[in-house]
Order: sequence, then C-alpha cells, then structure tokens
Amino acid sequence: MKLAVLKETANGERRVAIVPETAGRLVKAGWHVAVEKEAGLEAGFPDELYVKAGAQVVGSAKEAIEGSDLVLKIQRPSEQEEKLLPKGAILVALLDPLRNPEQAKRLAEAGITSFSMDAIPRITRAQSMDVLSSQATVAGYKAVLLAAAQLGKFFPMMMTAAGNIAPARVFVLGAGVAGLQAIATARRLGALVEGFDVRAAAKEQVESLGAKFIHVELGESGEGTGGYAKELSEEAHRKEQELIHDHVKTADVVITTAQVPGKPAPRLITADMVKDMQPGSIIVDLAASTGGNCELTKADEVVEVGGVTILGPSNLSATLPYHASQMYSRNIQAFIELLVKDGEVKLNFDDEIVKSCCITHEGQVVYGALQPAAAK
Repeated sequence: MKLAVLKETANGERRVAIVPETAGRLVKAGWHVAVEKEAGLEAGFPDELYVKAGAQVVGSAKEAIEGSDLVLKIQRPSEQEEKLLPKGAILVALLDPLRNPEQAKRLAEAGITSFSMDAIPRITRAQSMDVLSSQATVAGYKAVLLAAAQLGKFFPMMMTAAGNIAPARVFVLGAGVAGLQAIATARRLGALVEGFDVRAAAKEQVESLGAKFIHVELGESGEGTGGYAKELSEEAHRKEQELIHDHVKTADVVITTAQVPGKPAPRLITADMVKDMQPGSIIVDLAASTGGNCELTKADEVVEVGGVTILGPSNLSATLPYHASQMYSRNIQAFIELLVKDGEVKLNFDDEIVKSCCITHEGQVVYGALQPAAAK
C-alpha cells in the first residue's frame, strides 16, 4: 500500500497532512509513505525527519502520486493538482464541498474517489478523526493571542505601585470548540470573560471554564443537527442581536466564532454596534472565511473603524503549523485505519463515517447535500 503526502500550494498554508511521527506509524503498519520534497518544512518538519521515520522523500507531487492508493492533503487541490490525479485515485483533504460543488463535479468526471475531512460526522466513534474540532482548537487559542497583541491594555488584573489595573473584558460569541478554547485561553491570561451561545446546552461548558454565560430566550431552539448551531428565524435573530449589542459596548475584546454548516456565517455584529464600542477595542472574527460575523469584517485584512480594530483571519490554524499539523495528522491516520482491512484499502460504504464524508465515487457525486447541485 502506498500513500502520497503533497506539499500545500494554497497561499499562507503552512501545515502538512502527515507529520514524521505519524509517517513512522504508517510505515510500521505496512504503508509505503511518499512525501513530496519540503512538504513539511514550513510546519517545522524537514525532509530528514521523514526519511528517519522510514518514509521516502520524492522530488515532485507527480512522483509522490504515481502508484499511490491514497493521496493526502490539507487544502483542496488546485486545478493543476487535480490533473495529476489518475482515474481511480483516492483523495483525502479538506474539500469544503458545499462551497466548492464545481470541484466535486470535476473530481467525479475524472473518476476520482474523494473524501472530505470536514464532512466527518460528529459521532462518538469518529471523535479521533474530527479535523474541524482539532483545527478549531488551534484557531480559538490563537485568536486570543492576536487580540492580546493588538489590545493596548493588560489582560489580567495588576496590583502595582502605580495603582491597580482592571482586567480586560472579553466577550466570546459562539461556544463551540473554537469559542470554548478562546474562553479558556482568555481566562488563563486573567481576563474577565463572557460567553454567548444560542444553544442553552453550552451554559455548563462555558461556566466550567470560569466565564459568565450569556443567553437570551429566543422562543425556539438554537441547536441544529450534530450539536451545531442552526440558522435562526428573523425574530429570534433580532433578540439575539439586541443582547449582543448590550455586551459588545462594554467589551475590550470580542471574539466571534459562530458558523452554520453550509451557509454564510450569521451576521451578529452590525456596523452600528461597532460604532458603540469603546475606542481601542478589538474584534477577532473567526468566521471571516464564510462572510464574517461582523458586518465590517474583511477576510485576511485589518479594518479600523472609529478606533475599533477588526481582524478577519481566514486560516488561523496555519499560523501554528507545527501542532496544527500534528493534530490533523493524527485525525487522518485514524481515518486511514478505517479504510484498511486485511492489509488492503477497502471502502466500506455501509460504515456511517465512510459514507458520510465520501464526496465522489465511481464517476458520481455521492455526497447527499451536493447531489441536487451536481445534477444541474
């Protein structure tokens, strides 16, 4: 069995799909691991570490792919990389299929079987493969560090000879994995933290981290399938925004993490709310890649409005590439083990995990949410 690890080509992407530690375990399990030259260099994993782990470092993506049972990436392949994939190849990456249906059609037409790690179902058996959670952990942590670096205040309370310094006030919108990690990190730095979520079930998790839980009675459930938040009605969204407005006005830092699978990020902070914020305050919008939770967010840009700084990083995980790659690599190893039986890659579509994250197979788009779009 052979698997290919390709060097990432997307702008700003510094992670790698398989780190040397995982490569060594795969080699011991019977895999021939072919790693494109310098694939892990920007993440802190030079070629020598792969060779030491028993992997083969090759000079090009084409050479790595040749004869491979599996082709592994972080980001979805570029059109140029797609052309390197032979008919029958199995691709595993973050394909984001709902936002890239045309690529799914191309992969199907090319006879590629593809699996998207961002479509792994949120069930207990799949926790070790949950890439979205592992990478959200990285993003939530780094978001607080970005805010702390930008804020012109201390995070913790300080008792000094020059008098006492009040702690920073941090307001986190969304108590999923990224939000909870942001809350935990801000608390470790000594800030006073409030956490908001439309899901009442998040209250216990937020409070367990030492933060105050902010909730509004919406008149409907805010929880969708798989533990994610769902899109709210117009009236419920109005109530939500009124509550948020009251709290962003007094916050030094606002970190937004709210996203709805397959849809644009919910708009939680309007331009008028930003105008009411204190000069010098910071917004870090972790939903920038899907449109942003703040009306004024621009992906991968820093926006300043009335003394308020708005950061819209679209790929924070790539800014901590060593541990982000390590976590992704462990996720993908667990998924690979699911695909192998008796020393061969055997795709069992009766398995809920395999079926749920398969995007294309045997010339067809098989991902349920995409089939109507693919038929157009």
